[in-house]
Amino acid sequence: MRILLLGQNGQVGWELQRALAPLGELVACDFDSRGALKADFSQPESLRALVRAVAPDVIVNAAAHTAVDKAESEPELARALNATAPGVVAEEAAARGALLVHYSTDYVFDGSGEQPRDEDAPTAPLSVYGQTKLEGERLIRASGCSHLILRTSWVYAARGGNFARTMLRLAAERETLNVIADQVGAPTGAELLADVSAHALLRVHALPALGGTYHCAAGGETNWHAYACHVIEWARAHGQPLKVAPGAIHPIPTSAYPTPARRPLNSRLSTARLQAAFGLQLPHWQLGVERMLTEIHGR
Repeated sequence: MRILLLGQNGQVGWELQRALAPLGELVACDFDSRGALKADFSQPESLRALVRAVAPDVIVNAAAHTAVDKAESEPELARALNATAPGVVAEEAAARGALLVHYSTDYVFDGSGEQPRDEDAPTAPLSVYGQTKLEGERLIRASGCSHLILRTSWVYAARGGNFARTMLRLAAERETLNVIADQVGAPTGAELLADVSAHALLRVHALPALGGTYHCAAGGETNWHAYACHVIEWARAHGQPLKVAPGAIHPIPTSAYPTPARRPLNSRLSTARLQAAFGLQLPHWQLGVERMLTEIHGR
């Protein structure tokens, strides 16, 4: 099996290199790759030559415009990266009978209510990011290619910046913190996403009828305030020097911290369909976060 990985240097792409390597011949590239393997999503049509040159059996697209607030001021670029480019890749996948694995987001929903969304729930994105990711999903489905779309939420990795790192830095600098408490979801590790992707793509490659859209997120739920408290208390228990006092992390509403892009308050995703289809049990979010904290603490 020949696998083409797009977006190799992002959080998910980095973990995918590890997870996909044992499955076959892996060709990984990104926007800053050199020569014929350059994957410039800002120039969607250029991706056709890349796909044809590699001639993959499976394409895994981990490239995206993920700067949610910045997308509000550059919607054309966000649309090129999140919609037009995946659509072009999907057309090329369809032309050669390749499977396309693609990642989407809870931001395709409006975040209303308190129940987890399943894959058939009505979509109503609140932001340019959510709108362009939803458009990308639709273009992939319209292409007719065999596909696996994994919607996820609150993605983090030990590599690069993330919410936990930010909270630890602030907790070492400040005596009090204010953290949003009315957005609910499940922090999901890039490592978990990569491992699920590798498992699922093997099954879909063998049984294309299993393809489609699935929700993939860690088990359980939390809010950003509780997430921050968990991270900071873990750090305190492991001897990291912190200035913030226990009890000095204050919950605030989203309205107290306005941003250019609106965030969904309810990011809960039902993963029952994914777990049933692929025989998986998704671990609780705290397990992955603590593993990530252990990794960065040891550096």
